[in-house]
Amino acid sequence: MKSLQLIFSNPRYFAPAWVFTSLNIWFGTWAIYIPSVKEKLNIDKADLGIAIFCLSLGVFAIFPMASKIINKLGVGRATWYSVLLCSITALFPLLAPNYYLLMISLFVFGLSNGLTDIAMNTLVTEIEKEDKKNFMSAAHGFFSLGGVIVGLGSFLIPFIGNPALHMGMTVVVVFLINLFFYKKYLNIVAAPVDKEQFSLKLLKPLLLLGIIAFVTMGSEGAIIDWSGLYLKEITLAPETMIGSGFLAFSITMTLGRFLGDGISEKIGSVKIVVLGTVVAALGYGLVLSGNTLLAVAGFALNGLGFSVIIPELFRIGGNVKGVESAKGVSFIAGTGYLGFLMGPVILGFVAEEASLKHSFYVLLGCVLLVLLVTVSLKRRKS
Repeated sequence: MKSLQLIFSNPRYFAPAWVFTSLNIWFGTWAIYIPSVKEKLNIDKADLGIAIFCLSLGVFAIFPMASKIINKLGVGRATWYSVLLCSITALFPLLAPNYYLLMISLFVFGLSNGLTDIAMNTLVTEIEKEDKKNFMSAAHGFFSLGGVIVGLGSFLIPFIGNPALHMGMTVVVVFLINLFFYKKYLNIVAAPVDKEQFSLKLLKPLLLLGIIAFVTMGSEGAIIDWSGLYLKEITLAPETMIGSGFLAFSITMTLGRFLGDGISEKIGSVKIVVLGTVVAALGYGLVLSGNTLLAVAGFALNGLGFSVIIPELFRIGGNVKGVESAKGVSFIAGTGYLGFLMGPVILGFVAEEASLKHSFYVLLGCVLLVLLVTVSLKRRKS
């Protein structure tokens, strides 16, 4: 909680933390309107999955170029320019008049998201190095806080009645706050990025961790993209409740990230991952009940369970014997982010071929797989 005090007491730390919040607000506002976009363009779940994949493709397209852009512009300027790009491109998907322009707009939005993600994490890393202060975990908590804000904003859907207008209002507010604080980090320059190639020998010691990261973040991405549609089609939730699952998930995700470090110190990294998977599995049990209120409670348990897993994977991955910490963390981040982006796409095809409820049975199976892998990891560690 000391890092929270640091962020709220000093604009130097609040400024980059708000970029984390902003990224999830942009992405989350798009996500809660996925059902509306599906109806507007009259597309099926498989087509929607392909469109979402275009967003993922945009993110991965920027990855090879991101470090060069950040080093050339300076990490502070790169972060600010990415904020500007996201503020513009966030509007495109909800303005797309047809399916093909939706795919193109999501690709461009993905490019902006990917650059922002890498720039803001590099920015926080550089500030931590300069100031000898740790606030990365809390900054990721602010990312989750963005989801809470989006969830609360979802209750305005019936009153606004226009997805593009809602996103436009959101973009303006988020941008103005960034505009007020961006000078606090604008001139920060990152140290040269390590250009060492990834070694295949890392696959062996980190394989189990990579599986957990892929499945866990894949589940997170699926809930973000499909929870609204699930509540609408499976539990027949009223319109005012469609965003409540995402809200509940985001609230508990935020709380878990702010409090997880203290729990980890008491029970250890592997045990907290086991605990997180058990809580998430119980959450899916409630989601699959088909009752709206129980499903919302289930999404809340999902958020609480998943919140503590990824931070611990970074901690474990950075301490694998015989592997440099930077390489371990990089591998976890890569596999996890791949799962986050691919999970919703895979679930879209499952939903189209079977049903949306079957997709969530798949997610439950994935969580149980994580539990088995984690137990195996614990035995190896012992």
